Amino acid sequence: MPDTTRGGDADSSRAADPAATLSPEVVAKVARLARLALGDDEVVRMTAQLAGMLAHFHDVDALDLAGVQPMSRPYEMVNVLRDDEPAPSLDRDEVLAAAPDAADGRFRVPPIVGLEG
Repeated sequence: MPDTTRGGDADSSRAADPAATLSPEVVAKVARLARLALGDDEVVRMTAQLAGMLAHFHDVDALDLAGVQPMSRPYEMVNVLRDDEPAPSLDRDEVLAAAPDAADGRFRVPPIVGLEG
């Protein structure tokens, strides 16, 4: 049995273009199922846009990818964050002195909604 996955067989590139079978009625039905309220002009526009996307996917499916290694991202992941090193920070007493409300060495904030305090 021939492999029908992407790029698995040259015969898969000869399959019918799915964009050719896309109609405004199909787009309207899918929009309705997705609970999207599309006007007639939007259905026509979406039909053209979806047909273009499906045609592009069809072109990608036609590529011979038998020797291409699958990958999750095009570039290697690199940590772009700086090293976590201690650095001088603000003086706790100065910050608390500038706070609108502080108690017991902490910021005092309004209670969470629904809690009595």
